[in-house]
Amino acid sequence: MNSEPTSLPYTDTKAVGASDFYFAFNATFRFIEQRLGIDGLRRYWQDLGSRYYAPVTKRWKSGGLRAVAEHWRDFFKAEPGAEVEVQQTETEVVLHVRICPIIKHLRDNNREIAPVFCQHCYFVSEAMAAPAGMCARVVGGNGNCTQRFCTTDQPAQDLGEITSCA
Repeated sequence: MNSEPTSLPYTDTKAVGASDFYFAFNATFRFIEQRLGIDGLRRYWQDLGSRYYAPVTKRWKSGGLRAVAEHWRDFFKAEPGAEVEVQQTETEVVLHVRICPIIKHLRDNNREIAPVFCQHCYFVSEAMAAPAGMCARVVGGNGNCTQRFCTTDQPAQDLGEITSCA
């Protein structure tokens, strides 16, 4: 049983998660986009960020960038196959995702990845960060990207900077 303290909003009894639920993410995103369109899918992602991750946002609001960095270190430590470096400065936390565990697992299992899949990192993270007085920005995708969580004003996210998985 994993009894180490964690900043994650859930508890787990194993040190590393199981990757098969990544299939469900991909299928769910496809299903919602087919039924509700891209705007419906983005609302779903925003709802995940603002509601499911509300306990994380609360920690970020009180703990600042230190809490953001701690969360992402804990998160990726539990993701099988992830290669992610988390850096913190006075004004931002930067995630250098060298191997995205979800994209890798989907590719390794010959799954067709929803083309907009990587946009979920922006929409979920922005919905988590905004109530904590921060913003999230993503560049890259399709297996590796850079994600920034900033306490300073930033230009709006250009969705064209998030690589399609098509």
